[in-house]
Amino acid sequence: MAKAKELIADLDERSIDRIIEMAWEDRTPFSAIEFQFGVSESEVIKIMRDQMKASSFRMWRARVQDRPTKHSALRDPEMDRFKCNRQRAITHNKISKR
Repeated sequence: MAKAKELIADLDERSIDRIIEMAWEDRTPFSAIEFQFGVSESEVIKIMRDQMKASSFRMWRARVQDRPTKHSALRDPEMDRFKCNRQRAITHNKISKR
């Protein structure tokens, strides 16, 4: 758990909140979280385990495990993006406005 504490220490509270929010979203793949925050799937799991109650963590893990929309390898091959195609760009969690 020491690595999770170090990882959390490197992120600000707002980023941690956003990572947790994105991890709970069904249609946000882990690759999108990694792209925006540089945090791998295993690191997201460590953050979730550290920041949530044990029962909430178990519920989340059961929910996302083997979920096709959370894992790029299981997603529909035609779905190769993690943002709306009408969005211009995503840069470090700052989504461009129209």
